[in-house]
Amino acid sequence: MTLLYYLFKKFLPVFIGAVSFFSFVLVLLDLLVNIWSYISSEIPVLQVLYIEFLYIPKTISFAVPLSVLFASSYVLSDLYAKNELTSIFASGVSLLRFTLPLLVFAFIASIGLFYFEDRVVVPSYAKKIQSENTALRRNQSKNNDRIVLLAENGNIVFKADYYDDKSKKIFGLFIVRRDESHKLEKILQAESAVWKDTYWQINGYSIYKASDGGFVTTTDMTGLEITEPPETFQSNVTNIEAVNISDSKVYLAHLKRTGLPAAESLSQYYKKFSFPFIVFIVVFLSIGLSGRTRKNVLLVSLGLCLASAVGFYVLQMVTMLFARFGVIPPAMGAWVPVVSFVIISIILLRFSRT
Repeated sequence: MTLLYYLFKKFLPVFIGAVSFFSFVLVLLDLLVNIWSYISSEIPVLQVLYIEFLYIPKTISFAVPLSVLFASSYVLSDLYAKNELTSIFASGVSLLRFTLPLLVFAFIASIGLFYFEDRVVVPSYAKKIQSENTALRRNQSKNNDRIVLLAENGNIVFKADYYDDKSKKIFGLFIVRRDESHKLEKILQAESAVWKDTYWQINGYSIYKASDGGFVTTTDMTGLEITEPPETFQSNVTNIEAVNISDSKVYLAHLKRTGLPAAESLSQYYKKFSFPFIVFIVVFLSIGLSGRTRKNVLLVSLGLCLASAVGFYVLQMVTMLFARFGVIPPAMGAWVPVVSFVIISIILLRFSRT
C-alpha cells in the first residue's frame, strides 16, 4: 500500500496537469483556426466562448491518452534518474509488480473513456458543430443530386437527377426492378415524385416491362413503389463522430440498405471501440520508454509523448484512408494503429530496464 500511495502521489498531479495543459492547447488551436471566421461574421465573444466550451469534452478525450503516456513516462523516468526504482528492484519488487497499479488505472480509464465518448463527448461535440454552423451561417442543405440508391438487396435501383428537401420532391426519377436472379424486369421513368406525408406521388411516368429481349409499355406498377422515406434521398451529411453508438448502427444500416458507400463511416464506427484502448496501451509504451535517460527527464518525456502521439495519429490517418478507399477492411483501419503500438510496446518492454 505504501508503494501504491507513493506511485499515485507522483502520478496523479502530473496526469491532471497534463490533461489540463493538452486540453487548453487543443481548445486554443480550434479557436485560432476559426478566429477569422468569427471576426468576419461578427460573432459575439460570449457566443464564441460557449462554442469553445462545448469543445472541451472532445479535447479531454484526446488529451487523456497523451496525458497518461506523459505522466507515466515522466514519473518512471524521474524515479530511474533518482535511483529510487533501483532501490525498489533491490528489495525484490519487479517492474511489472510496481507498475501494475498504473495498468489497472489505465484499464479502468479506457472503459471510462469509452462511455465518456458515447455519453458526453458525442452530444457536446454535435452541439458544438451545430452552434458553429448556425453562428457562421454555413450551408447545411440536405438537397441532393445525381442520386443512385439500391434497395431490396440490389433488386431495385433508384436513380434521380435531383432531390429538393424543402419540397420533398424528386426530379428525373428512374426505378429499375430486377427479379431474384437479377434479370431486368421493369423500368419506371418519371418526371417527378412528391412526398405526401405517408407515400410518394409519382407524376408524369411511363413503365416498361422486359419481354422477349425488348421492352413493352405497361401500367402495372407492382414492385415499383417507392418504399424509402425522404431521408433516404437526402445528402449524406451524417458524421459518425457526432452520433452515439446506437445512432451509428441505425445510420450504417441505412447505408447498407440503400447501397451507399459505407467504408469510411464503418471505419469511424470501429474507431469508437479501438481508440479508448490506446489509454491502456500507452502505459506499456511508457514503461518501455522510461529509464532511457537520466538527464532532462521532463523534456525527454514530453518529446517522447509528442513523438508517439504524432506517430500514432499519422498511422491512424493512413489506415483510415486505406479503409475509406477499400484497400483494407474498415475494421483494420481502426485497429491496425492500436495493434501496431501493442507490438512496439512489447518490443520495448522486452529490452526495458528492470
